Amino acid sequence: MPDPQDSYHYGIIKRAIETIDAADSSGLSLEDLAAQMQMSPSHFQRVFSRWVGVSPKRYQQYLAMGQARQMLRDRFTTLETVHELGLSGNGRLHDMFLRWEAMSPGEYARKGDGLTIYTGWFDSPFGPAFALGTDKGLCGLAFADDVGAEAAVSDMQSRWPAATFVEKPDALAGWVSAAFQQRGETQLHLLGAPFQIQVWEALLRIPSGHVTTYSEIAQAVGNPKAVRAVGTAVGRNPVSWLIPCHRALRKSGGLGGYHWGLPIKRAMLAYEAAQCDHKTQKSA
Repeated sequence: MPDPQDSYHYGIIKRAIETIDAADSSGLSLEDLAAQMQMSPSHFQRVFSRWVGVSPKRYQQYLAMGQARQMLRDRFTTLETVHELGLSGNGRLHDMFLRWEAMSPGEYARKGDGLTIYTGWFDSPFGPAFALGTDKGLCGLAFADDVGAEAAVSDMQSRWPAATFVEKPDALAGWVSAAFQQRGETQLHLLGAPFQIQVWEALLRIPSGHVTTYSEIAQAVGNPKAVRAVGTAVGRNPVSWLIPCHRALRKSGGLGGYHWGLPIKRAMLAYEAAQCDHKTQKSA
């Protein structure tokens, strides 16, 4: 299971984001930032290191207002170049811990009729997470810190109104644990319209710590003029974090939207970028 402290640490990170933004990205010392978090500098430093493995000073750089533009410059991914490293014929991601299966268009049209979906709440590195899954894998993952628990549950269940929902976190615990610890294997059961699934498959090809644009995704799914439709499909992604819609940015360098709140999107991008750099530094 995810470490309950991860959720606590995310709360600290969220408050830090708000504090950094209020300072207009001018930069805060460790002592000033820790004081505003009502923590000692040493404890605050340990929380940051536990969460992302880099110092608060370094982390502030990832949370700066120019973060998206910098990532587009330094970590932009052309989806065609990673295709051969991404999805194989059986839906396995070579360099990840996911296996996915998409439902048929007929199943989607039935809006979940005859489908049993298990649900449960879990701690995550990004606050409380509401997970949903069938016997085949996770079909939903929502983050409630910004929108609230009731809204998260209502939103997810409205996507499959004819399904039977059964609260059974034990049925999902192994997949959820693998999702946040990136160990073991998480199975996904993608419940969406054919075009949506195409877009979500493209998102799955974006490496952790990298980003792409909505227009690049439209190009990758063979419909370069469908940028607006792609944006809608990205926003309807039911399995946030695992289908990494947070890695899709506007061509201008803007973050774009995020269904569960922009602070969570920024935290996810910063978390992955910092983790990526940390691993690079360790292997150097």
